[in-house]
This record gives sequence, C-alpha cells and structure tokens, in this order.
Amino acid sequence: MTERKDRAQKAKKAKIPRQPMPEQDPAVRRRNFDEVPLGYSVEQAVLEAERCLQCKKPGCVPACPVEVDIPGFIRLVTEKEFFKAAAKIREKNALPAVCGRVCPQEDQCEKGCILGRKWDPVAIGRLERFVADYDRKHGKFEMPEMAPPTGRRVAVVGSGPAGLTVAGDLIRKGHKVTIFEALHEPGGVLVYGIPEFRLPKEIVRAEVDYLRRLGVKIEVNVVVGKTVTVDELLEEEGFHAIFLGVGAGFPAFMNIPGENLCGIYSANEYLTRSNLMKAYLFPDYDTPIAAGRNVVVLGAGNVAMDAARTALRLGADTVRIVYRRSRQEMPARAEEIHHAEEEGIIFELLTNPVRFIGDERGWVRAMECVRMELGEPDESGRRRPKPIEGSEFVLETDMVIVAIGTRANPLVPSTTPGLDTNRWGYIVTDETGKTSREGIWAGGDIVTGSATVILAMGAGRKAADAIHEYLMSL
Repeated sequence: MTERKDRAQKAKKAKIPRQPMPEQDPAVRRRNFDEVPLGYSVEQAVLEAERCLQCKKPGCVPACPVEVDIPGFIRLVTEKEFFKAAAKIREKNALPAVCGRVCPQEDQCEKGCILGRKWDPVAIGRLERFVADYDRKHGKFEMPEMAPPTGRRVAVVGSGPAGLTVAGDLIRKGHKVTIFEALHEPGGVLVYGIPEFRLPKEIVRAEVDYLRRLGVKIEVNVVVGKTVTVDELLEEEGFHAIFLGVGAGFPAFMNIPGENLCGIYSANEYLTRSNLMKAYLFPDYDTPIAAGRNVVVLGAGNVAMDAARTALRLGADTVRIVYRRSRQEMPARAEEIHHAEEEGIIFELLTNPVRFIGDERGWVRAMECVRMELGEPDESGRRRPKPIEGSEFVLETDMVIVAIGTRANPLVPSTTPGLDTNRWGYIVTDETGKTSREGIWAGGDIVTGSATVILAMGAGRKAADAIHEYLMSL
C-alpha cells in the first residue's frame, strides 16, 4: 500500500513542470552588466519546492560538497518559512546566495536528485538563490548558535570561497578568526573573477558582511609573503593555526610566436580590471580597459565564457570563442554556454592558434589557426586533439584574451620554509587539508588547481573541522 502511495505521489509531483528561471532578453542584456537570471517569485519558488519528493534517503545531500540539508530547506520553502529555510542552509553553507548563482548544481546536488532519474530534477540551486535573496532583502540578522570562546586564534590567508568557509565555520566553533586579503576588497575570485552579470558584487558583500557580524575580522591590502610571512603570523602575531586559501591566479599562456604583441591579455588581468576595479563603469571608475572590436577568447571554460560575454558588453562587434576540442568536451557549464550563444558569441571549435600576427606598431591584428580532429582520450578522459595537415587559416582580430587555465602563485610557498608543493607548485595536503607544516592547512585552488566555488568550500569545511580538532588539543 505504501509503495503504491509513493508511486502516486511521485507521479503527481512529476506533473508539476520544473519552473523556468525568468531572464533578461538576450538582445537587451548583451549590452548591459545587470544580472541575467532575474530569480523566482514567491509563487514560482513554492511551486518548484513542491516538486521535491522529500526522500528518506536523498541522493542530493551526499552529492553536495558541503552537505546542505536540501530536503529540509526545501520543505521549509513549501511552508513559506523562508527565513527558517535560509537558517537551515547556513548551518552548512556560509555563502548561499553565491552558490545559488555560480555552483554547477547540474553536476552535483541536482545530479543526485531522485526525481531527476525519470523526470527533470528539482531546481535546487534556483531555490537556494531564492531563499538567500529573500532573507537578504526581508530578513533581520539573527545570530546563529555560537560555541563559547576558546581563546584560540586562526589566520585565514585569502578571502575566496575556501577562506570564507573556514572563517565562518571556525568563528561559530568559538575561535577568533582574522582573514588576510591581498586585494582591496574581500571575496577573492568571487569579486575579481566572476562578472557582475553572473554574480553581482553586492551579493558577495552581503555574504562577507554576514561573517563580519559573526565576529570575523578582515584585513585587506595585506600580501602574505610580502607584507608579512606565514611564520611571522605564527611566531610574532600569536596565531595558533593558519589556513592558506590563496587560490591559483597565476595566468597561463600558450607560448606561441607573437604572444607578446599588444592587445593580448590574460583572462585574469582582463576580468580583474573589469570586475574588481569596475572598469566597465569607466569613467565613473578611473580604471581604463581595452575594448576590442573583433575579439577572440582562447579556451572554453567558465572563465572563457565570462571574458567573452564581458568583451561583448564592453562594445565588441564580434566575439569568438576559439577551442581546440569539440562542443562535447567544453568544460564550461551548459547554462553559461547557452547564455553566450543566445547573446551572439561565435564558437570556433576544433580550432587551435599557432601564431599571432602583428602590425607595424606591435599590435595584434590577426591569428593563424589550424583545424583539429579528435583522437584517443588523454589523461583528462577527453579525446586528444590533433592538427589536420594543411588546414591553416587566418582569423582577423584586434584583441585576444587567453583563458586556458591558471597556475599556482608561488609567493606563499616560496616564503614558507618546509611547506611541501608538487611539481606544478600546488600545496600538498592530506584529505583534511593538513600540510607538511605543523599548524598549517590549505584548501581550494592552491591545492587542486582551478576548480569550482563549491569544491573550494567543501575543502574549507573539511579543513575547518580538522583545525578545530587541532586547536582543542593544544
């Protein structure tokens, strides 16, 4: 009887269609920096939440790197208890408004959704965004449950998603936490790497302010490794433990002829100027930025999509994504690829640059490329691209943005004796983030290489638990 009821309930919920996200029209948004998805209304959110089966053994929770109680917060949405839903998420996730926007839910929590085995999965990410936004706009700050003060002090180096997660977890466990950020605004990749139309900076500031209200101290313009070393933080500043969440923002280039021509930029510099330094608002913000007319972006990850869509909004007539593999191998989120296509970005797939061509003044004016074909899979599991002999051709361009990945910044490892790194310069840790140095943990991109925001947060959560255990043993 119970089994029959379950089947009937599933069938009933499956008849409710997955609620589409309202969005700006592509023809309008391609020339503004306003957020593209507009968010659910209360009615849309409640209807989407009602699709959840409230599984006894949910597949979504273990698929979430920070293990949010997803059925729990969704049940509260169906009851219109939005503030309680926000509190439920924050039990595990210090950055819900961020994660609701930039997490690849389709490959994580939603991939584990039981409803999704036969029908469309519950739009978990969209509901998380709705709850966080509703709480920010209508709620009053309420202190979560805090452990008694321990007297232990923790330094967090870097204020990206890993560092913010560690800080939020450890402050609630009773420790004093200070974040040291090299740039003039906290948020790490959330403020310098992700454009306004995908993650408004006011959202990041609100999440950071929440941590400040919990008691987290944030010091900006502090370059650990230059302003102060890790050893000085331990020995002279009196910190009992340190977490290194410095990211992997060292740009990678292709090392092909002509790469030093003017008009060729790393995605890191281009996006940092536009996002953190507000170049897209020039001259209101005095940070000029190049605005090409015929722009080429090399790469096909989320960073490449961000750079291409930014170039379009800065006035480019044509923007091309040049990628050496096929669409199937593109690492960007399907949603980001879809949005780029809607906005008119052109995809030159199975194409690889071999040299850049400049004019008499030293500015890039064209790029020689070769067509590719896919062979056997490489170590990444993707089919290895091979050049097709005699397929060379020239693409005209007056601006190139290189978005082919990043490398580890060597500053902190090179100034911290005894801190082990691998052959690529990333910090070596165990499964909890513990490094080769006593009292020092690390997590996020400086350990794994470029990955997602939520995976960095998951690493931060594990490290925070291990740091807490260590501090309580002192």
